[in-house]
Amino acid sequence: MAPFKEVSESDFEEFNQAVKEHQGKTIFAYFSGSKDAEGKSWCPDCVEAEPVVQEGLKHVTEDCVFIYCQVGDRSYWKDPK
Repeated sequence: MAPFKEVSESDFEEFNQAVKEHQGKTIFAYFSGSKDAEGKSWCPDCVEAEPVVQEGLKHVTEDCVFIYCQVGDRSYWKDPK
């Protein structure tokens, strides 16, 4: 059994729903640029941070929930609108 529950969401509405579903638990949320078919985020800061986040998760207890939320692709975030 995993030491904590991990949930992956693909947008903010799904993230909000996951938070509601796990109300009362300690929630760790990680927002990242969406990943490509090879599993790599377009966001260089996210790529650099991911190993640090994964290392930190080694210390999370089973009563916690880790929500990984992809926030969209590069073109969406670079659009000035």
